[in-house]
Amino acid sequence: MHTGRQRLAAAAVSALLVGGGVFWVTSPAQADPTTIKQAQERVDTLYREAEQASERLNAARLEVKQIRRQLASLRADEKAQAELTDAAKSEAKDAMLRQYEGQDMSAVSSVVSSASLGDFLDQVSTMDSYSDVTDQLYADYSTQARALTLREKATERRVKRLATLQSSLADDKEEIDTKLAAAQSVLSGLKAAQREKLEAKQEAAAAAATSTAEATATTTTAKVSGSAAAVVAYAYAQLGDAYVYGASGPDAFDCSGLTMMAWAAAGVSLSHSSSAQYNEGTHVAESDLQPGDLVFYYSPISHVGIYIGNGQVIDAANPSTGVRVTTLHSMPYVGAVRPG
Repeated sequence: MHTGRQRLAAAAVSALLVGGGVFWVTSPAQADPTTIKQAQERVDTLYREAEQASERLNAARLEVKQIRRQLASLRADEKAQAELTDAAKSEAKDAMLRQYEGQDMSAVSSVVSSASLGDFLDQVSTMDSYSDVTDQLYADYSTQARALTLREKATERRVKRLATLQSSLADDKEEIDTKLAAAQSVLSGLKAAQREKLEAKQEAAAAAATSTAEATATTTTAKVSGSAAAVVAYAYAQLGDAYVYGASGPDAFDCSGLTMMAWAAAGVSLSHSSSAQYNEGTHVAESDLQPGDLVFYYSPISHVGIYIGNGQVIDAANPSTGVRVTTLHSMPYVGAVRPG
């Protein structure tokens, strides 16, 4: 447990939000909040929207890595397939030359000199005695040529998808920055006394969550064994750490970064994406939840936490609260997964 980290995290967040020097002008339809409640609601909404963009960003980064691996494999396949295709074409040409040796070579010459795959196939198929010469060779070459074309098209599709993803990465990063700037503007627009009350309220809530976690840690972890014990212990140890978009420790996390590292402590590898983690384990019913299970929220999924028992969850929530303890149904619950 990190003594005093709640206060330090809250102070750092407050400094970031009100002292960052970035301001956002609200539209006429979105009036500046005038009360602490309105400010809290607006800031929470902006943080939620920023987290959605952040989790899309995490998922897109995973797909980019996967596509790059696929492209490397596809290009290696292309090279190997091109060599097979050239070999089949050469073998077919040699067979024709042997077959027509000493005869009129005009037809054979047009085949041998054909450059493209299509021209080669067309020329070969028109030869009168082709079926008596190279039936099997033609079939082999035709198969290899089609396989090469398929690989080239697959590579082209993945290249286009990569370009699209790289564009979306930039868009999602820009949206995160915009939402954070908007939250800064909301807090900066409050009067000093109101802002102090809001910050005090956030700090008190964070301290209360830590106190609750400390009170239940012994009874909760006593019921946990095996790999789940390491997961829950890791999650408890991070209480009070800061929330940073895209972070995965050691002192700051986003939601899927925390769950990824908690399960890594148990020797299980997960992706840094809440939507990906939803498919990286066995789905379990709410009635069968056990400490260590991952619990998911919103549709489409854009938040994940770690169930610790007694209807409680540890998650990396947002820059206001950092890593905290909350209740299972504090957000729109979607389902749960047991990794490993």
